[in-house]
Amino acid sequence: MSFGDHLEFWLVKIYHAAAFVVLPICLLGFTKWIIGFLVMTMFAGFVLSIVFQMAHTVEHTHFPLPVEDTNQMPDEFAAHQIKTTANFATRNKVISWLVGGLNFQIEHHLFPKISHVHYPAISEIVREVCSEYQLQYLEYPTMRQAVSAHVRFLRQMGKYD
Repeated sequence: MSFGDHLEFWLVKIYHAAAFVVLPICLLGFTKWIIGFLVMTMFAGFVLSIVFQMAHTVEHTHFPLPVEDTNQMPDEFAAHQIKTTANFATRNKVISWLVGGLNFQIEHHLFPKISHVHYPAISEIVREVCSEYQLQYLEYPTMRQAVSAHVRFLRQMGKYD
């Protein structure tokens, strides 16, 4: 890293420590701060884990392994992303807002540098292209359906052969 990159890195770290640790402790006291900090981080972690679970560990997502001889994945990048991810609750504006568009996981994986506000429009194009190339575009219309698919997947994975 350049000197400027190091400087920016450490200044952001210092700002973060001051804004989220030192200042709240000074204003609220340690006990109130630690309770608030733990509640905030546990809630954020819970929401993030739900997003990842609904997007990747549900029925019908694939978990491909590399081809043994070449150690390469069997599909090219876009097909791999489509087969290994699922969208959920894409018509629910509240969920889309809360998770920053990460309920459009397929589009997020295919176009990570495009703002999530464009994902609904992009999803229609991706859906058409998937149909054209006989790729399953996996989407659970509601959060409830995605959670149910996740639970069914976990039950299936937990069965002893």
